[in-house]
Amino acid sequence: MLFPFNYLANRNGEDSKSPVAEGSLDVLLITSYYHKCILVDYVKDKSHNSSPETLLKEDTYFSENPFRKALQNVQDIEFDHNDIEGNAHSGPVIRLPFTSIYDTLGMCLADETSVLLLYSLLHGNSDFLAYVLVRTDVDTLLMPMLETLYNAPSRTSNHIYMVLVIFLILSQDSSFNASIHELILPNVPWYQERLLYQTSLGSLMVIILIRTVKFNLSKLRDIYLHTNCLATLANMAPHVHRLSSYAAQRLVSLFDMLSRKYNKLAEVKNNKMNTSYNDDLRGVGLPDDPSAELHIYTDFLRLVLEIINAILTYALPRNREVVYAIMHRQEIFLPFRNHPRFIEPLENIYTVLDFFNKRVDAQKADREWSVDKLLEVIINNCRSWRGEGMKMFTQLRFTYEQESHPEEFFIPYVWQLVLSHGGFTFSPSSINLFPVPVEEIYEHDVEKPVNGELKENGLQVGIPV
Repeated sequence: MLFPFNYLANRNGEDSKSPVAEGSLDVLLITSYYHKCILVDYVKDKSHNSSPETLLKEDTYFSENPFRKALQNVQDIEFDHNDIEGNAHSGPVIRLPFTSIYDTLGMCLADETSVLLLYSLLHGNSDFLAYVLVRTDVDTLLMPMLETLYNAPSRTSNHIYMVLVIFLILSQDSSFNASIHELILPNVPWYQERLLYQTSLGSLMVIILIRTVKFNLSKLRDIYLHTNCLATLANMAPHVHRLSSYAAQRLVSLFDMLSRKYNKLAEVKNNKMNTSYNDDLRGVGLPDDPSAELHIYTDFLRLVLEIINAILTYALPRNREVVYAIMHRQEIFLPFRNHPRFIEPLENIYTVLDFFNKRVDAQKADREWSVDKLLEVIINNCRSWRGEGMKMFTQLRFTYEQESHPEEFFIPYVWQLVLSHGGFTFSPSSINLFPVPVEEIYEHDVEKPVNGELKENGLQVGIPV
């Protein structure tokens, strides 16, 4: 375990493409995700039945992986947790420089295997997760992964999902959600649609996550990608601070885009369209039944409304651009005002709209209006905002958890990555991942990135493999 980690920790900018370092990462992933499948024959006694008999049954299970255990128990060489009550680890303990690993990963996260290693450390090692969450330069890790999402058309679906799961894991921490809005980026050179100057890291995350949702709607069309993106935005929402004007506009436009998809599906369901069910609305991961898709988009719209509502409820005085964005596009909310699924969050949104509309109307006769003057009125009245009339709802909080047999996804995924690198020579026909014929394993492409689940306030949203 120390051998591959030492190569990784000692990588530098000039040696970022070292074959030995890349090979060491492959070895680390193979060993840490290896699970030996053990077949056990036993006799099951059925004497409790009316006709006693014995039944020979074959059972299978995966043995514990000592390398995986060691990875989970890795501690920072600069800090000893054993002196703290309750933090002593069972099993082998490896001490490594978390600073070097963090910095090295930051240089390598364009690579899919490095993303998988980061996921493994964040999900499996609480010490490393805690270390990442207290770093003040979290952009070191986030920026390359945000660029990966930006370039989603040229990335694999598994790569995209692993990045999104990492974001979801990090967004479960309130201090992380607050800190990303304090870190200001002078520019974002790889973002081509418009110049992003002096934008907070949190605003960039909102922009990229929404862009990923829109990409998914047009290309991948997978409901689980939507769920991951919106779950992360929901976790971030109560802690949003000075969201940029562009990010606020993108958030409102996301509701508009989803509402248009919803309206098309509603027309299909109500037989208001003469044509058959639109192919552009049917995609991989979405059911063919328009009624079922309508229910899915209803959930998406509700979640986006709750994201906006959480920002207005918990952080309105710090988000004048969000207020401006919903005022500028307030007509898009009107058709849904009496919808039973949307009444609660829209009541709060309209409480905000009524408050600011009245104050704008009171000054319309006294001045000529412009964007700057409207923002001035919003800023002045944000100071006097007390949240009167707002209804408090339970904060959305999504968490990520692996299912009971994650090896069903990860073992093929790791070998898929290793074989695609070509650093080691393996004979694919000799690789037997599970106790089934090899040809059956390779007949199925890995499509879902994580055998895991999301939980929202106790409600589990499963992500199948």
